[in-house]
Amino acid sequence: MAGRAAMLVNVGTVTMTVLTLASLVGGFGVNWGNIASHPLNPDIVVRMLKENKINRVKLFDADSWTMNALAGTGMEVMVGIPNNLLETLAEDYDNAKDWVKENVTAYIRKGGVDIKYVAVGNEPFLSAYNGSFLKTTFPALKNIHKALKEAGHTKIMKATIPQNAEVYQSANDKPSEGDFRSDVKQTMLDIVNFFKDNDLPFTVNIYPFLSLYLNEHFPVEYAFFDGNGQTIPDNGKNYDNVFDANYDTLVYALKKAGIKDMKIIVGEVGWPTDGHKYATPKLAEKFYAGLMKRLAADKGTPLRPERLDVYLFGFLDEDMKSILPGPFERHWGIFRYDGTPKFMLDFEGKGRKMVPVAAKGVQYLEKQWCVVNKDTINLDEVGPDLDYACYHGDCTAMEGDSTCSKLDKIQNISYAFNMYYQIQGQDVRACDFKGAAMITKNNASVGSCLFPVQIVSGSDDSRISVVFGRFIVVGLVLLGLVTAI
Repeated sequence: MAGRAAMLVNVGTVTMTVLTLASLVGGFGVNWGNIASHPLNPDIVVRMLKENKINRVKLFDADSWTMNALAGTGMEVMVGIPNNLLETLAEDYDNAKDWVKENVTAYIRKGGVDIKYVAVGNEPFLSAYNGSFLKTTFPALKNIHKALKEAGHTKIMKATIPQNAEVYQSANDKPSEGDFRSDVKQTMLDIVNFFKDNDLPFTVNIYPFLSLYLNEHFPVEYAFFDGNGQTIPDNGKNYDNVFDANYDTLVYALKKAGIKDMKIIVGEVGWPTDGHKYATPKLAEKFYAGLMKRLAADKGTPLRPERLDVYLFGFLDEDMKSILPGPFERHWGIFRYDGTPKFMLDFEGKGRKMVPVAAKGVQYLEKQWCVVNKDTINLDEVGPDLDYACYHGDCTAMEGDSTCSKLDKIQNISYAFNMYYQIQGQDVRACDFKGAAMITKNNASVGSCLFPVQIVSGSDDSRISVVFGRFIVVGLVLLGLVTAI
C-alpha cells in the first residue's frame, strides 16, 4: 500500500532492526489522540502499544471503545476530561460524581483498566483561550478529586491538570527567574497548594520544537539533547538545552510558591514531522533519540536530576486537529494515520537503528486516487474548488518547506483533490469538482510526497462531518500558489 511504501522513503535505506519484545525504558508513556477522520480501530492501537512494549498511555477523553480495548492489558492509563466539560463539572458536584461513576468506577474491576491519573482539562489556561476556563478549572478539579475520594479511588489514582508551559515564564529566559504568568498567578497558586495538600502531581506540556517555530533566531541545537548548542549558566547550574531550562523554570516557580518537591509529569513532549521547515522525520528522529537516551540513563534536569516522567506526543497523526497553532499540528505522530512508523526510534534508548512495530490488520480503502483531469480542468476557474478541497481536507503537507511543497501546479491541485476524496471515504461524489477531477488506479504519489489511500475505520461516519470551519483555511494559501504560477 502507498502508506507502507512511504515508510521506506522516510526511514531511509539504512539496514534496520525491527523492534521486538524487550525491557524498555521506564518513565515514559505515549499520548493517544483520536482527532482523526478515520481513526484506527482501538484494538489495533492497543496491539501496537503491546508490541512496542509501551505500558503507559495518556488519553484526552474516556471514550468507551478505547477504554474497553485497554481493559485487561495492565497498561497504566491517564484518562482525560475535555475542556468543554469543565463548566458542568465545576457547577455541580453531582455531575462530577456521575462522571467518575461512568468513566472511572465502571472500569475499576478485575480485568478492568488500570487508571493511574485523571486529567482535568487540557491546557485550560492557554492565553489563546482568553481566560475562558480560568474560573471553572479549579472548581472542576476539586469536585473530581472529591468524587474520586468518595468513591475510594484516591489510593490508586490521582487527579491533575495538564498545563501548557505557557503558564509560567522567566523575565530573562533563565530558570531562576521562573514564576507563574501574572494573569493566572493567583489561580495557579491556589491549584498548586491544593496539589500539595492532596499529594497530586503537576502536569506540564513542554515543546522544544515550538521554540524554533516561534523564534527564527532561536539556536537550533538548543532544541535538542546532544549538548552541541550553547550553554547557559544560571545559579551554579548549566543548561545546554531548552527542555531542561523550561522544566527547571517550573521548578523555580513552584519554589517561589513554597513548594519544593512536588511530583512533575511531562504530559506531552515530542517533535512533528511535517508542516514546517524544522518539522521533519530526520529532526524528529534526532529529538527522540536524545530524549530516549536521557530516559534510559535515568537522567533528569539540573534541579531535578532524578528520572523524568514523560508522555511522548503523539502516538499517531491526527488529520482533524486544529491548525491554528500551525500546519504541523496534524503531524506529531511517531506513526502515520495508518500505523506505519515515520522514522527510526529505539524505545530502549540505546541509539540503535530500529523501526517501531507497525500496526497489523489495518484495512485500506481501494487502491485508487483522485487527481486532476487534464482534459477537462480549467486552471483559471479551479481556485474555489481547490479552496473547498483544502477547507474540508488536509493540505498541511503542502505548506512552506513541507514534504509536498515542491509539487508543480497540476500535482498541487491533485494532492488537494485526493486528500478531500480520501477523507470523504472515497465517495465518488467527492472526486468531481465540476468535472475537473477523475479517479485513477495509478499511484499518484510524487517522490517523497505521499498521496495517501485512506484506511477503513470502525468509527461512526458522522465523525467525518467537517469541523474545519473554525480553523485556518489552507486552501486560500494554496490558491495563491496556483494563481501565481
